[in-house]
Order: sequence, then structure tokens, then C-alpha cells
Amino acid sequence: MWKESMAVGLTPSTLSPLKEDKAIPMFTNTGVETVQWYPHDTGMFTSSSFDKTLKVWDTNTLQAADVFNFEETVYSHHMSPAATKHCLVAVGTRGPKVQLCDLKSGSCSHILQGHRQEILAVSWSPRHDYILATASADSRVKLWDVRRASGCLLTLDQHNGKKSQAAESANTAHNGKVNGLCFTSDGLHLLTIGTDNRMRLWNSSSGDNTLVNYGKVCNDSRKGLQFAVSCGCSSEFVFVPHGSTIAVYAVHSGERLAMLKGHYKSVDCCVFQPNFQELYSGSRDCNILAWVPPSYEPVPDDDDEAPAKSQLNPAFADAWSSSDEDG
Repeated sequence: MWKESMAVGLTPSTLSPLKEDKAIPMFTNTGVETVQWYPHDTGMFTSSSFDKTLKVWDTNTLQAADVFNFEETVYSHHMSPAATKHCLVAVGTRGPKVQLCDLKSGSCSHILQGHRQEILAVSWSPRHDYILATASADSRVKLWDVRRASGCLLTLDQHNGKKSQAAESANTAHNGKVNGLCFTSDGLHLLTIGTDNRMRLWNSSSGDNTLVNYGKVCNDSRKGLQFAVSCGCSSEFVFVPHGSTIAVYAVHSGERLAMLKGHYKSVDCCVFQPNFQELYSGSRDCNILAWVPPSYEPVPDDDDEAPAKSQLNPAFADAWSSSDEDG
């Protein structure tokens, strides 16, 4: 298990643009909230902004190939990492409706109604093509099967139905705005974060609150909070922006393992890169940092009694590391 003292080995490095002279022309003159690669091809990526648009970009020409316009500010969008039967982009805006944009037709094909306030975060399940999670300022998190016209599948309840249905907090996921959500890599669980300074882990199939206690998870963001969950590690970890630092928690025990320090201003987003087992973070200090695990350091040859051991941080060891070493 990764202990806080071991995080000293995680050293950040600043990423530089590949081409200084080829900035995207007129990307937007307002805040960009979300940027995402097309999951199946790096020839395309999407961005959404406070200018009320979702743009689809051609990576080779750095020109907008398509633009979806909305009546409200766009807070979040997400393309499914697993879908093979649709090309839908879920979009959350200042309005209470979730909109689904079809990249094939170039139009908004569906509207999901059920929330009462703005949609601050959206996320597709990595396990099921048509399952979507949405988080709102109305304190609710809903799971949808977008093929159904009869409403959401589940509304997550922090009390697991044990409180009176007349209670004001019934069928709410948090006691404040819910502005962040993320599925675990296997899609079996969903993590949510609210302005009540709580993070919760849910069973994505039953909708049950697993009651894992993460303690106080500071969240003073007035918009969507973009956090990340590890993938391919021996244990799962969640990386949460916390001021100018990044808090690292064990997903299933709730233990806070480390605070990653390297930025000078508030961290806005985190993304985990599973192929290299690296974490990338973006901050208002205008830097993107890559958090790289230490490399393997074998025991010196003159130590005959001690078996060779890897010094790789266990937090970033893949699921087969221990068995490989034992064998």
C-alpha cells in the first residue's frame, strides 16, 4: 500500500507544447472547461467553453470541423470511452437538461430531463455503452440508460433509502452541489464529489452508497471539479485537486495517502495516463505538470543475501507486478 512518505519519490516535471508556433487560432475568448480526445482516434478532439459551444477539432489542421451551439454556458462534456454503437457526446450546461450531441448527424439528438438545476458534470460508463451519470447543483446524481424515454434509471441516495421520503435530503447524493464524478476503470463503482466537502463511492449497478469514509475532501470550486482515478494499478487511487496541491486517496479504504505539491496556484484538473502510469495536472499557474513514478533501482550486486526488489512506487505498479516479482 502506498504510504504518504513514499510520495516524496513522485517528482513533477513541466510539460512544454510540441510546437510553440502552431497555437490553435481563435480557440475561444472565454474559459475552456473540458477538452477530450476522441477515444478511438487521435485525429480528432473536442472542447467545450463558457462561450456556449462544443467544438469538434481536426487534429491535423487544428481547425474546427463542427460546432454545436447552446443557449446556456457549457460546464462539462464527455464522450464514451467504450461505446461502439453510438457517437454521442453528453453535454452539461447551466440549464437543468442534459443534451446528447450526435457526431455522426451533427445535431443534438436527445435531451434528458430530471434535474432541477445546472448540470456540473457528466460521465459515460466505461463498462456499458449506453449508461450515463450526471451530477447537478440540485444535490442529485442520476444514472441514465439513454435508450430509454421514461426517465433515469437511478437517483443516488446518500442514506440508501433509510431516511423518511419526506426528508429534505431524501434521494440526494450530497448536501451541497455535486460538481464532480468519475467511474472507476472497471465501471463497477462511481465516485462523486460535492461542495459539502465529501466524496462518496457508489455501486454503479445497484446505486448503493458504499459508505467509504474519505474524511473531509475540501471542495471550494464554483464549477465542475475534474478529478481522476488510476487505471491498471495494483490498488485503485483517486487524485483530487485541493487548492495548489493534489490529494491522493485509496478508493476502497478511504485512506488519504499523500498530498502532491508542485503547483503555485489552484489545480483545476487531473488526468491519469494508464499506459505510462503517470498523472497530469493543470493549474491556474499556467503549468501542466506530469507526475512521474520513480524508475526501477535494483539492489547492488554485492548484496548477495537480499533479493532484487523494485523501487517503483506501489501506487503505480500494474496489476501483475507482484506476481512477476514472486515468479
